[in-house]
Amino acid sequence: MFDWVLTVIEGWGYPGIFLLMLAENVFPPIPSEVIMPLAGYLCGTGALSLVPAVLAGTAGSVAGTSLWFLLGRRIGAAALKRWAARHGRLMTVSPGDIDAAQGWFARHGGMAVLLGRMIPTIRTLISVPAGIAMMPWGRFLLLTTLGSLAWTGLLTGAGYLLESQYERVGAAIDPLSKLVVAAVIGVYLYRVATWRPH
Repeated sequence: MFDWVLTVIEGWGYPGIFLLMLAENVFPPIPSEVIMPLAGYLCGTGALSLVPAVLAGTAGSVAGTSLWFLLGRRIGAAALKRWAARHGRLMTVSPGDIDAAQGWFARHGGMAVLLGRMIPTIRTLISVPAGIAMMPWGRFLLLTTLGSLAWTGLLTGAGYLLESQYERVGAAIDPLSKLVVAAVIGVYLYRVATWRPH
C-alpha cells in the first residue's frame, strides 16, 4: 500500500493528494497518516512544493468531511437512527452509536469539530452530529478547515523532515501498513458479525 500511495501521488501530483484525502474521509481505506507524510517526502525530494501539498490535502479532507456534515444535516437524527436500525450492520453503526455521538457533540460543540479533525476515526464521524445539530455551515467550515490544516500540515511536515530517511522508514512502514489494513478489515468483519441494533 505504501508503494501504491506513493505512485498515485507521484503520478497525479496535487490532485492525487486531494483525491486520496477525500477518499480517506468518505470511506477510510487509507489513513492520512500514510498519505500526507508521503506527500511531505516528495516535497523534500523537490518533486512537489510543500504549501500546495498541504493545501491539497486540507481541501480533500474538508471536502470529504463536508459530505458527512451535509448528510447529517439533510436526514436528521430520527431518520438516521431508523436507517441504522435497518441497515446499520454494513457500517457497524447502531442507533445507540448515533445517540452517543450526539451526546459527545452536545458536550463539546465547536471544540469537538476543531480538535476532532486531529483524532483518527473521530475526524470523520464528528461531522455527522455537527450536521444533525444544525451547526451553521460557515462555522463548521472554518473549524474543520483549521483542524484539518493543522493535522495535514503536521503530517506533511513530518514527511518533509524525514525525507533523507524515508526510504528506510518506508521499508519498515509498508508491511506494517498492510498489517494495519488487515486488522481494520478483521475488526470490521467481526463488528458486522456481532452487530446488534441497540
